[in-house]
Amino acid sequence: MVENQRAIVLTGGSRGIGHATIKRFWNAEWRVITCSRQPFPKDHPGRVSPESYVQIDLGNRKELVAGIEKIRKRLKGAPLNALVNNAAISPKGEAGKRLGSIETDAVMWDHVFQVNFFAPIMLARGLIKELEMGRGSIVNITSIAGNRVHPFAGSAYATSKAALSALTREMAADFGPYGIRVNAISPGEIETSILSPGTEELVKHIPLRRLGEPEEVAEIIYFLCSEKASYISGAEIQVNGGQHV
Repeated sequence: MVENQRAIVLTGGSRGIGHATIKRFWNAEWRVITCSRQPFPKDHPGRVSPESYVQIDLGNRKELVAGIEKIRKRLKGAPLNALVNNAAISPKGEAGKRLGSIETDAVMWDHVFQVNFFAPIMLARGLIKELEMGRGSIVNITSIAGNRVHPFAGSAYATSKAALSALTREMAADFGPYGIRVNAISPGEIETSILSPGTEELVKHIPLRRLGEPEEVAEIIYFLCSEKASYISGAEIQVNGGQHV
């Protein structure tokens, strides 16, 4: 670890927006600590090492509590400048079918909310001392599905993201006195490896007539974690090419 190097903890960094975000912070010479429920892969590409990788199952509260302590040990008392809650799950039915509020069973509701909603606040609370030392920035990744019925996102996912939007506002008020800023980014249709069939039809209704790139979202995440956004807190930024209008 380089002395006085700024540090970020990011969940869900293996692909898409998360992976693009890791690369953006690497390029700015931040120390990046990533979290995943999988063991560290020996053939992991790039600059991720076992020391910057923490195995955490966000869907298991006991493991999450233990994982937070692992992160704190990795930091070794150093400040944490950013926490990006990017990891999320969006379960599907057979053949990728959207799971509505009638089809989704109670166990699935619980699991989705644990990963998408409870994990972000548990991580933020567990790392509050390090975030306070770093006058940190928390960025919650919400979704356009949090404020409209989406053809692919299920009810549990959509409502968990709506709840995370509201939580961002509450966290901004509660964490602000500690010098910690809390904001959210709400992506629309982003070009990743997990796009649902039929996404091309949605593009026709997006004012910019194209999908977003993960790097475009990563750039806004970086901005919110930088000093240039030092007086921005409690905001939710739409990154969707005008799809929300």
